[in-house]
Amino acid sequence: MRDVAPVASFNRVPNVMTVNKDVPAKTVAEFIEYVKANPGKVNMASSGNGTSVHLSGEMFMSMTGCKMQHVPYRGAAPAITDMLGGQVQVIFDNMPSIIQHIRSGSLRALGVTTTERSSQLPDVPAIAETVKGYEASALFGMGAPKNTPKELIAKLNAEINAVLAEPDMRKRLVELGGDSLIQTPEAFGNDIKAETDKWKKVVEFAGLKVE
Repeated sequence: MRDVAPVASFNRVPNVMTVNKDVPAKTVAEFIEYVKANPGKVNMASSGNGTSVHLSGEMFMSMTGCKMQHVPYRGAAPAITDMLGGQVQVIFDNMPSIIQHIRSGSLRALGVTTTERSSQLPDVPAIAETVKGYEASALFGMGAPKNTPKELIAKLNAEINAVLAEPDMRKRLVELGGDSLIQTPEAFGNDIKAETDKWKKVVEFAGLKVE
């Protein structure tokens, strides 16, 4: 982000810790016990190396001491297909792509990755209720080239925030599993820095490298 100026945030979308029906755990605590009792037998799917789905799982492992085998896919669709088929046991997927499978009962949600429960899945606890301090979500927004005039950034920010404040837009974002974020460019920039610092620690702990 060194060459990009923050303009406006759009929304923050939670991930959902989800397991297939073959996993006996019904809660986050039970899942932690299950993984520790079955070393090397739990496969964690993701939509690709370095995605929020992957890093959410890596952070979970770093904070709980669980050891799972990461299985990266080329996108969420093939990962969910193998979740349904039982080839992989758990995924920390973005809510919009997995919520239909949770609602249908074909997959079981154990926890959402935001600090509070989601209005879309009110009966699913936050992982943080069991793993204190856990928080992971995908932050979406708009950036501009670094040297873009501040006046233009301010105008873009105001226009985007006006759209985000519209009731229909807020409703649609909630339907997709997120919440609109109406922020100044400075606040959005602070969020980006905080997210970068947090995920840097996860990447270093997991020993991940750019391929």
